[in-house]
Amino acid sequence: MIVVGGGIIGLSIAWRAMQTGRSVLLIDPAPAQGATFAAAGMLAPVSEYHHQEDALLPAMRESAARYPGFVRELELVEGASGYLRTETLLVGVDHGDRQALADLHAAHRRAQLEAEPLTTRDARAREPLLGPRVSSVYRVAGDHQVDPRMLAASLLDRLQTPDGHARQVGIAREQVVALLHRDRADDDSPVIGVRLSDGTEVVGAEVVLANGAGASAIDGVPGRLALPLRPVYGDILRLGVPDRLRPLLRSTVRALVHGESVYLVPRADGTLVVGATQREDGVDAVSAGGVHRLLRDAQQVVPAVGELSLIEATARTRPGTPDNAPLLGRVPGRDGAAVAGLTVATGFFRHGVLLAPLAADIVLGLMDGHPDHRWDAFRPDRFTTHADHTAEGIHR
Repeated sequence: MIVVGGGIIGLSIAWRAMQTGRSVLLIDPAPAQGATFAAAGMLAPVSEYHHQEDALLPAMRESAARYPGFVRELELVEGASGYLRTETLLVGVDHGDRQALADLHAAHRRAQLEAEPLTTRDARAREPLLGPRVSSVYRVAGDHQVDPRMLAASLLDRLQTPDGHARQVGIAREQVVALLHRDRADDDSPVIGVRLSDGTEVVGAEVVLANGAGASAIDGVPGRLALPLRPVYGDILRLGVPDRLRPLLRSTVRALVHGESVYLVPRADGTLVVGATQREDGVDAVSAGGVHRLLRDAQQVVPAVGELSLIEATARTRPGTPDNAPLLGRVPGRDGAAVAGLTVATGFFRHGVLLAPLAADIVLGLMDGHPDHRWDAFRPDRFTTHADHTAEGIHR
């Protein structure tokens, strides 16, 4: 099989496929250097819950529950993936923030999600460096974190040193430009491989498009399939914490500061991740205004942030969809049946790291002929206007 895209989704799919004994070729010009490189890695189905994204909630909870087993199977050395069970605190500063968090907590209760109100005294007993402006706190014990760079490195290591289960595994640092079909004149005929930017053709029994926003630029995608992917840019910072301030935080802190969101994620190596802006201006460079806002708001929450060193400012794009849910599944042809040999796995937006274990299992289930219809809401043709194709058709 061929996996197009070496972000956390593509890497996870390739590794899971390797475990089944399949021959796997992952193709990406720069594996793990896109959104995965910038991601904070919060495994936060409760904290990330948004009122109008209810279809995502069961998937986020399911994937978060799979993470311990996922990393346990993956890691050659314990801790190599950067998975930590650090809890999360949701905090607010002003009256509007307090009300927004209270509304979110009410939504959590309706959805039977666990979040515990804390007094500011209790919160400061847990996190002494929280600032005096923090006036509202909720504890989410079940929202954890993983270091996406460490996780991706572990996946790459496993793919480059496969165990005895895999027949053949490879990584090609190339650019895919087109799908190959059995009938070159018919985009609904079975997919049999890909064409690279230098004209080289690579054949495979299955092709998975997991290359983020780039999936919409691939030629040969069945003509009626709309992949409405939009690039959403974000700025994220990494700060160094001096020894005298360690540990700066023991919990991930997700804050509202005068209505703006900011998060602070403490890493095991003593650094702090601060993020993230969200903009759709088409500019892939780091935004000076974004950096300023992140530092300003982070200092409102933890004033000691002003004493840290700026190690890195990064901007990357995340692939968004109209409903902010992924495009995940088989692709329908003219007759409603799935186009053989092709699966789409993109559009994960803010949730790529969180949903990686589940996405990999869904894709492998489809290839094995065992679709899980709980996730039909993510089918990749849901924004396509053409003759009706049933979920049963595209998954069979």
